[in-house]
Amino acid sequence: MSDDTAKSAAPEASATASPRLMLVGQFIRDLSFENPHGPHGHGEGDGRPQVEVQVNVETRRSEDSRERYEVALKINAAAKKGTATAFLLELDFRGLFDIVGFPDNLLPQVLLVECPRLLFPFARRIAADAVRDGGFPALMIDPIDFLSLYRQRLAEEQKKRATADPPAPGANGGSQA
Repeated sequence: MSDDTAKSAAPEASATASPRLMLVGQFIRDLSFENPHGPHGHGEGDGRPQVEVQVNVETRRSEDSRERYEVALKINAAAKKGTATAFLLELDFRGLFDIVGFPDNLLPQVLLVECPRLLFPFARRIAADAVRDGGFPALMIDPIDFLSLYRQRLAEEQKKRATADPPAPGANGGSQA
């Protein structure tokens, strides 16, 4: 090993001390597709179904390691033609992440923004394929701005705390009777 190689390896060792987010694995935990009317429920003349999509993110720390987290990206899609259900899709897609070196105040943002951002393209493809394989046009879910969703969630939590915790009597400088 030459001196140049030894010198270039040293910065890599010191880089491990910096914050690190690594996707260790990803998997489908649950996938359900229902097509209640089979091939008769979605003929050419019926038009495209109206599709409603909901996306949720859940996180939890692994019991095995303090640095490993499981992030669930849950996609639910319901399509209707008039009042009849055309299809229902439920996908629970998960990733295992090693998260090291982030300050505690940034960890929720990493878990609820960056991790789902990495999982989303894969979950989107699985949902599109399942719907297409069910006999419908592929469901192409629009890209999701997880940062905006995270900020909305924070604002809602702050609003709930503000309404749930009214100031104590006398806290505003007034006297109690």
